[in-house]
Amino acid sequence: MMAPHEGLERRVLAALEASPARIPVVLGGCGTGRTTLLHALADRLGRGQCQYVDVERAASTPERFNRAVSIDSPFRLPAAPAPEPTSAREAFDRTLRLFTRPAPGNGPATFLLDEVLELRTFESFPGLRHVQRELLQALADSSNRFVLTSRYVARAHRLLRDADGRFEVIHLPPLSAAEVAAMLPPLGETSVEDREFLGRAIQALTDGRAAYVRALGDATAAMSTRGGDPISALTALLTADGALTAWCGYRYELRLHRARGYGALKAILEILAEDEPLNLTEIAQRLQRTPGSTKDYLSWLEDVDLIVSRQKRYSYADPLTRLWVRLHCRPVPPSVDEVAREVQAYAAARLPEAEPAAVARSAAGDRRVVGIIEID
Repeated sequence: MMAPHEGLERRVLAALEASPARIPVVLGGCGTGRTTLLHALADRLGRGQCQYVDVERAASTPERFNRAVSIDSPFRLPAAPAPEPTSAREAFDRTLRLFTRPAPGNGPATFLLDEVLELRTFESFPGLRHVQRELLQALADSSNRFVLTSRYVARAHRLLRDADGRFEVIHLPPLSAAEVAAMLPPLGETSVEDREFLGRAIQALTDGRAAYVRALGDATAAMSTRGGDPISALTALLTADGALTAWCGYRYELRLHRARGYGALKAILEILAEDEPLNLTEIAQRLQRTPGSTKDYLSWLEDVDLIVSRQKRYSYADPLTRLWVRLHCRPVPPSVDEVAREVQAYAAARLPEAEPAAVARSAAGDRRVVGIIEID
């Protein structure tokens, strides 16, 4: 099974090997493959030659973050343990020195900082109002090598607007149908033509997001030795106890908690789940709020990349999150039949109309799926 975005790994390595080295900033929404890319880079470079840091998981207080990163670093200097930092400011300065000082031995140190914008949490501590800008300046001035990632595309662009020219923004694009087909697990007796069609269907249903592709590909393959049915697999993944239900719910809450106006933002997402795209006036009327306050709410949703605006009309950035909201943001969990109806409607809107008749065969007999209609 091919790893997603293999070509981008080469682009990142080229940036690191340039003279002077550039600092790639890899941006992409939830499930697009940022963390997978960093782990592939760590394996390529050698775990003893670079340090991967999951900033989102490790960032609590500046003192604890500094301790955790220092203990796990392959670039620790052989010296007596330093006394504990006396303030949040001192702890953060020590972290900057760890990232930017020359590495022991030959060559620069390499740091892979996953979800780097989560360091923003330190800005609530005394003396640390501009943590993100201080970090970027320190990295730009260092001879070490860095790869940064973030799921918050809009925030990253705003932060990098006036940053040093060493930073190179790399957007993770949706996987192509060919990349999706290459990622699919073995599908038993499925022909090459059917496998290619499954790749196109799964790419359309998942919007080319690597995490969705892997989940739907595995579920589809598990349904039958002949390849399975991606629409039925997606239905199973989105039932009340389905894997994508839990995955989408976690990331939905994660983004909302990074934004302001939690309750109003949930209401707007429910409105757009019912009907999209909508303009500002239409959303304000349905929300029963003024256009001014609604505009603020929409900007906060854009800030965490839950929605996008095209020609002044707003819609979801991730269509599967929209489908999840339609199904699960309600007082009572949906029945299997309700999930099936919603997934059928979703698939009908996204799958090409003129596809080959042979899609796949489900485990329950030898039924074929043509578009979204099962034929016994």
